[in-house]
Amino acid sequence: MARRFRGSEEVKVDAKGRVSIPAKFRRVFESCDPEWETGKRPQMVIVFGTASWKHIQLFTMQAIEEIDDQIAALPRGSAARNLLENIYHGHAEEAEIDGDGRLVLPQKLREKIGLSDSAFFIAAGDYLKVWSPQSYREEERELESRVPEFEPGADPLSLLTPSGAEGA
Repeated sequence: MARRFRGSEEVKVDAKGRVSIPAKFRRVFESCDPEWETGKRPQMVIVFGTASWKHIQLFTMQAIEEIDDQIAALPRGSAARNLLENIYHGHAEEAEIDGDGRLVLPQKLREKIGLSDSAFFIAAGDYLKVWSPQSYREEERELESRVPEFEPGADPLSLLTPSGAEGA
């Protein structure tokens, strides 16, 4: 099973658009890049999505290959395949982490999501989301407003479907 990203972190963005990838996240990119070995630069895919996206997604090579396989399994010309190809192929770029543990984010991507002097990374399982800190705070408030009401002390894991109960 592939390693998963866990946690969040705010990092500085320099004038050239370089952001340091926290070491805990770099290890996941390395372990999920089948071609990576010590001394090589781990590869990733940056997905910047549609015009409405206020974040970018950083996928490990293993995760994006799984997505590519799932897209390829859809019928050619279907609306779902066309949409997913547009987002995950057309609105994406391959990238690598440099020898100093940094990722260069192109100007057009920084402008798209409003990054200036800092970026907020948050784990999403097999990929990372990168937000401007302000946009993330707004998104988090929106997400929390959609969470069902819980009794005091209720366990949020109760939202998960029990094993074997899919479609029940």
